[in-house]
Amino acid sequence: MDRDIAQRAAEILGTKTLRETIHASLLEVVNAKRRLELIGLLSQTERFDFDAAEAAWGGDK
Repeated sequence: MDRDIAQRAAEILGTKTLRETIHASLLEVVNAKRRLELIGLLSQTERFDFDAAEAAWGGDK
């Protein structure tokens, strides 16, 4: 385990212990993958109608 990298990660994540830092780091990796998957879904042609969503939330006002 590279303690310098762990310390830098803890500063970024706001964690106090090595265990918290590892957990938060793993969670960030999982969430990053999920965000990429969502971006992939939303970028598919005709998968999501952004204009309809905007109009539904009063975007035309």
